[in-house]
Formats: sequence, structure tokens, C-alpha cells
Amino acid sequence: MYAADTVTLSRDEMERRRLEAAEDLLNGITQARVARKFGVSRTTASRWCRTLEGHGKERLRKRKAPGRPSRLSTSQLAEVREIFAAGPKAFGFETDRWTTARLARAIEGRFAIRYDPDHVGRLMHRLGLRAKTAAAEPVREVYEAGAGIEMHV
Repeated sequence: MYAADTVTLSRDEMERRRLEAAEDLLNGITQARVARKFGVSRTTASRWCRTLEGHGKERLRKRKAPGRPSRLSTSQLAEVREIFAAGPKAFGFETDRWTTARLARAIEGRFAIRYDPDHVGRLMHRLGLRAKTAAAEPVREVYEAGAGIEMHV
């Protein structure tokens, strides 16, 4: 049974919950009881029931999450890895430390695609470029006239 205070479920857990609820609905358990059992609103249980009746159990399975497609192609993403491996000095920066703002500028210079530094951080994570270093010196980026300046704090 799922507790109503469950904060976040993974996509797999949500699918498993919907499919278990579908089994209960098919076995004649009321929508209200299904809602209580799985910690969802009666509206959600009703939606699951309508989907089950109109389209079958398969429609309750998870689908590929929609989202905006990447502006960088697969080959360009591979090139971002190469840019990262070459290091910031190869792109005219004074020190050999990548920051998200620096990598964003390198990506914009190479591909003419502008990314926010926050998004570049997510991109770095997705590409496996964010190495966790023990006791790394904290660095804060300060933006002046569009240029990131490293400040050690």
C-alpha cells in the first residue's frame, strides 16, 4: 500500500502504482477505495478508470517523457566532451578550471548556440563531465558586462 504522504515517486513507481490500481479496478474495487489505498485523489482514480475502460491497461504504462529536443546534435555533444577534455586554456581562459559560464561561452563560440550557465551544469552532469573533487576550493562566478570572473571565496 502507498502512503498518502509519499513525496516523490519515480516514473517506474508511478507506473507500478497505476497498474496495481488498474488490477484493483478490474477486480471490482471502487474508485474511492482505490484512491485511498494508493494515496491519490478520487479524480485521479476516476481518470485511471476512464483510461482503463476506454483504452485498456497498456495506456496506463509510462510513456517517453516529452520535452524540448536538444539543440546540440549527438556529434556536437561528443565535441563538447572534447572541448571539456582540451581544457579552458585551449579556449583562451587564463586558468585551467572549467566553470559553467566558461563552458557556455566555449559552446556558443564553437556552435553559435547560447546556453544559460545553469543549463550547462545540467549538460555537464548528463555527459559525465562533473567530477566531484574532495575539498575543492569554492569558486563563485561574478558577471560583469557578460564576462564571468572567478572569485575564490
